[in-house]
Amino acid sequence: MTHAPAAARALLASVLSVSALLTTAACSVFGDDTAGRAAPTSVSPSAATPAAERSSSATPEPGLSEEQLRAALITETDLGQPWVPTRGAATWRDGLLKSSTKNADCRRMLDVLYTEELFGTPAGPRAVVALDDAYSGAQLRYQVAAYRPADVDRTLKWLGDLPEKCGEFTATAKKDGVQKVEVDALRLPETGDARQALRVTMTGETPDRQLTRLTLDVAVVRVGEDTITLTNGGFGDVASDLVQVVVEFGANRLTEIQKQGRVRV
Repeated sequence: MTHAPAAARALLASVLSVSALLTTAACSVFGDDTAGRAAPTSVSPSAATPAAERSSSATPEPGLSEEQLRAALITETDLGQPWVPTRGAATWRDGLLKSSTKNADCRRMLDVLYTEELFGTPAGPRAVVALDDAYSGAQLRYQVAAYRPADVDRTLKWLGDLPEKCGEFTATAKKDGVQKVEVDALRLPETGDARQALRVTMTGETPDRQLTRLTLDVAVVRVGEDTITLTNGGFGDVASDLVQVVVEFGANRLTEIQKQGRVRV
């Protein structure tokens, strides 16, 4: 049984109240641009191009402070039960994500899923939160940081190509042996300036011949100069609608905080 849909519904229910609080704090600079959810849609690599061109031609805005980035995070309060602050890295991270394969792109994908570093060192501060699903053992990591938009958009294109380059392959995990890996595109709402998401599944057997299936969703949304990176993974069912709701809600929250920062300059 998965509890992720319930968490997604709880987050959806909180959107109106949280947005109202943000609007009041920002003296109504937010407007009505987040009233409603865009329909999920597949995103092609070219979707990032206009945003990249706008970013390169626009006057750079002052970067957000660490305090502002922390305020942009999604927390266990937003998600509700069964999400709680993490108790530490999930055991499947070392057991399965520390894997090797011959294809360079597929190997790079496994490496960045393990390190959770898609873009390297950010240009300024970063804020990160990690949460555990107390019922299912799934783990969610949510990061907000500033990176060069052109670098982010190149990585988004690379992510978008992975379902074709690494649709199905085998990898050898140091602890859990040979794994069948499948990579699929994951649909996201039209939020932020550029976005991309994947669902990665790893299927194998434990030493005592028990079938294992790890599902890991990774989503990236660039909002101007700042980028949200989200991973959510675990054994059993992992609901993709949780990622869809979280990234849209998170992008709206980040947009509002960016507006507040510009108003104060």
